[in-house]
Amino acid sequence: MSNKYVIQTPDAPAAIGTYSQAVRVDHTVYLSGQIGLDPNTMQMVEGIEAQVHRVFQNLRAVADAAGGSLNDVVKLNIYLTDLAHFAKVNEIMATYFHQPYPARAAVGVASLPRGALVEADGVLYLQE
Repeated sequence: MSNKYVIQTPDAPAAIGTYSQAVRVDHTVYLSGQIGLDPNTMQMVEGIEAQVHRVFQNLRAVADAAGGSLNDVVKLNIYLTDLAHFAKVNEIMATYFHQPYPARAAVGVASLPRGALVEADGVLYLQE
């Protein structure tokens, strides 16, 4: 019997490839990367600040659908096409996450899907 469950919600952008929004295995939820797509229009929001907010809103929607919240994130990976935006990401992240903060990596990349400026994925650990 498999303990692997696919998580899907209309409150985050639909998967645009061969992946799931998230997969839960026992108490661990693996969140796929989210970019700044508006889930209602599937269009990219404009500008780095709006994209960072949208990324965290999308991650929150998937975490909620999995039965958790952003407070349950234990590992977060952030990908930026310009590391000059790192301070802005930190500032905005502080409005979505609270101490103890998740472990995190921030990586500069050459490009992201759909011309996104930022992408983030993560891992949740759920107590239930």
